[in-house]
Amino acid sequence: MTDAPAPTPGEAGPRRPGGAALTALGLGPAPLSPADASAHSFPDGGSWRTEVPSVEGPEALGVVLKESARLDVPVHRISQGSGIWMLTDAEITEMVEGCAERDIELCLFTGPRGTWDTGASVRTDSGGAGLRSRGHDALAGCVEDALRATGLGVKCLLVADEGVLWTLHRLRGQGALPADTTFKVSALIGPVNPASYAVFEQLGADSINIPSDLTLAQLTEIRRASRAPMDLYIEAPDDLGGYVRMYEVAELIRRGAPLYLKFGLSRASGIYPYGQHLRELALSTAKERVRRGRLALDLLARHGADGGMASLGSRLPGPLNRFEISS
Repeated sequence: MTDAPAPTPGEAGPRRPGGAALTALGLGPAPLSPADASAHSFPDGGSWRTEVPSVEGPEALGVVLKESARLDVPVHRISQGSGIWMLTDAEITEMVEGCAERDIELCLFTGPRGTWDTGASVRTDSGGAGLRSRGHDALAGCVEDALRATGLGVKCLLVADEGVLWTLHRLRGQGALPADTTFKVSALIGPVNPASYAVFEQLGADSINIPSDLTLAQLTEIRRASRAPMDLYIEAPDDLGGYVRMYEVAELIRRGAPLYLKFGLSRASGIYPYGQHLRELALSTAKERVRRGRLALDLLARHGADGGMASLGSRLPGPLNRFEISS
């Protein structure tokens, strides 16, 4: 990492993008308010972790691990989007072992979702119920996926339905799922206000992906209501808006900590559900996501804002608020 530049006159801490040059022209940034800063952190005191999403199988994982070592990109979590049911036991085991060698958390998506179901509502202009699991059988499929994946050593499960989340949280409380299993809420049902964010925490979420179009002020509002770790695409896929917020990374961390920086990729075709027919796209985009991470980390370093990364290998969220589970 580079030496931190001197702060812009009148500022404390990391410098702001273009701060000194714009101040000399009378166009300096407004002072940052300490009241906007998050009061929370990960258990080790770190304010941010990293995540490489859309890593759809062992081959793509190998690309990410190789490229992250080459570019010196620290990785806390690898996530997959096609679903546990789209992987064989051997593929899951290979991914678990590959991540374990580097002390990286592996997060796999649970089962059936509305966008792949026979229901027509998700294809209407309104979007219907979106990714939520339709009916008892889809819920059961998600539970089956969770039991299978955790039995193979997966410790983090990605969910896109409040009922699935609550059910898995109850199973965790009963011991049917390991106590250290964590649940990550998908960006496709991400909460957009403080009350809904707090509800996801109470339902059992250990990290919650918010939509990438929320404003800085809205991040602060959410953080005042909950300390549950926040996931945010620094660059969002096109189906999530295609937003690129790289120059805001330092401020996103300041307001959103504890925060996972997700290195997504815009202007890329979708790869869910993944198969060998999409192999070249999956591998090339996996490699570029790591490079995007390097760009974001370099930007933080240039601004003197690269401190505060949580320890590599850390994965648990710390104490969170939960609804009571009745017997």
